Amino acid sequence: MHTNKLVVVGAGHVGSYVLADAMKIGLFAKIGVIDILDNVAYGEAVDQAQATAMTYMNNIDVTSGGYEQCSDADVIIVAAGPSVIPDKKDINAQPDRASLTKINCEVIREVMTGITKYTKDAIIILITNPLDTMVYIAENEFNYPKGRIFGTGTMLDSARLRKVIADMYNIDPKSVIGYMMGEHGKTAFPVLSNLNISGIKFEDLTEYFEVKDSISNPEDIQKEIISAAYKVMNGKGWTNAGVAQAAVTMAKAVLLDERSVYPASTTLRGQYNHDGDVALSMPCIIGREGIIKQIPVKLNEWETKKLEESIDYIKLAMKDAKTGLEYLK
Repeated sequence: MHTNKLVVVGAGHVGSYVLADAMKIGLFAKIGVIDILDNVAYGEAVDQAQATAMTYMNNIDVTSGGYEQCSDADVIIVAAGPSVIPDKKDINAQPDRASLTKINCEVIREVMTGITKYTKDAIIILITNPLDTMVYIAENEFNYPKGRIFGTGTMLDSARLRKVIADMYNIDPKSVIGYMMGEHGKTAFPVLSNLNISGIKFEDLTEYFEVKDSISNPEDIQKEIISAAYKVMNGKGWTNAGVAQAAVTMAKAVLLDERSVYPASTTLRGQYNHDGDVALSMPCIIGREGIIKQIPVKLNEWETKKLEESIDYIKLAMKDAKTGLEYLK
């Protein structure tokens, strides 16, 4: 009998939160933990294993070890590598995820080398920043089947967008249909031309809903969403709850073959006049085989401009990581 298995690579602030969320979702019979520090992986695994004795916890087999744990994994969530550090001298600073490129590109290459020794079947969901560059490396440098590697992308950014819009009109964020595209970072942009609440377009919302604090300029909304991440980071030193939930939600879509549409980070394959040269977030159908289909939604003039700006910025990080079409030849 098949039992669903998750492996979490990286047991720091984010990975430990992924592990905690995965324990509660009720979809995994086995969870493996891998970390560069064996004692940390062991401690997290034992801590969670002991928690299974609690009344409302599932009896999950939680272990720690090496990459051999990936051999029978259904899903692998990678949260390895350092995260950006807040500027202690400036609580309003916005440290760039791209600053991690040179360190984390080596981390991801090491992680993927370890994983691919044991499997090319598992669905791999990446969290490590700068995310889009890490996704490109993992997807294109290890001969892994297409669609079976992707990143959490702008899923968290999109949740922040929905929260901001919901707060403007004093409604439940889950009633807002909308998403961010592009880089998971400073150049992510809202696709307001497709945003709606119960089919009511963004530009018409003030006619139907109580306006608490309306922002209509897309540039201002973009800035508000980007700054939302740094409010968390500069407050507690890191972000982990939202992105961990995003990763586990995507894992759920895989295991249950939900065919859910989420803005995942993946290599463009002919969409928006780019073919194999960059990875970024766009709406994708996600199911048991990973990314089933990329959805190149129509963009207006402002959104198209922002997309190209985001691609240019991602490619700067890719250059630092020595990855891209020129390196794959």
